[in-house]
Amino acid sequence: MHILSAPLTLPSAPPAGTLLRALRSPAATCSAPPQEAPNSRCCALHAIRTRDLRHALARLPDGAPVRVARYTLVEPGQDPAERLAQTQAVLMRRGWTQSIVTFDNTGNSDPAVRPQMARLFTALCDRDIHGIIAVSQVDISTFPQVYTDTLAILRARGGFLDLARDECSL
Repeated sequence: MHILSAPLTLPSAPPAGTLLRALRSPAATCSAPPQEAPNSRCCALHAIRTRDLRHALARLPDGAPVRVARYTLVEPGQDPAERLAQTQAVLMRRGWTQSIVTFDNTGNSDPAVRPQMARLFTALCDRDIHGIIAVSQVDISTFPQVYTDTLAILRARGGFLDLARDECSL
């Protein structure tokens, strides 16, 4: 058995003053640490979602109807009709088949604890639907990590999310 290893090389010394600047806290340097630009975060989330959508649709047999659930999240007491109408427009534009129309009225809560979202996850597992149409990222979560985690849950179940408004149009 042969083990290949790269020759050990030591990095060159940093330019004078670099280490001192690296050790200063952001407050000491009067500048905040670099933040990811909101637009690039939107683009990254959009790319993940659309990739998942393409992959899920590619797995379907040619000519098979795409069955989806229309879903929205509203505040307690808020009428979901207007938001669900926006999901209807996506359904019609795409030519997909509606299997479920539902909403949660839990307000901004974790998708994992919403009753109707749980119902849709089960429907994906049972292959009753192929994906979910929502109005915007807000229907899933305003928190990028929770949104990304939810996309991963949908992906793991072979499903997808499509939106009436992209991730930058909250």
